[in-house]
Amino acid sequence: MIQLSPAAIGEVKRLRIKHLGAASGVLRITVSASGCAGLLYTLKFEPIAQPQDRVFICEDLQVAVDAQSFPTIDGLLLDYSEDLMGGGFRFHNPNAVQTCGCGNSFAVSAV
Repeated sequence: MIQLSPAAIGEVKRLRIKHLGAASGVLRITVSASGCAGLLYTLKFEPIAQPQDRVFICEDLQVAVDAQSFPTIDGLLLDYSEDLMGGGFRFHNPNAVQTCGCGNSFAVSAV
């Protein structure tokens, strides 16, 4: 399961309109082998989810995760917060055993 905090939902809705020019579309969360801790989160918008995606509904937002990424982020809570240095998404992943200082790179234990 993937969850978004109320703050993340508000920011995703704002960004979706900015990037897609529409109030519809899917937030895709992927994980790739990259970053200083080994794995890297990527967020992007797409018009529709793919048939093989796991799709989660958070309020009226669709969040799509591909089958390869899902095991490493199952249980993820995506949050958004702002401070004096700006705002950003925060990933709270119960599967991460190590995270980088940037908060976007992480590692999981070997299966």
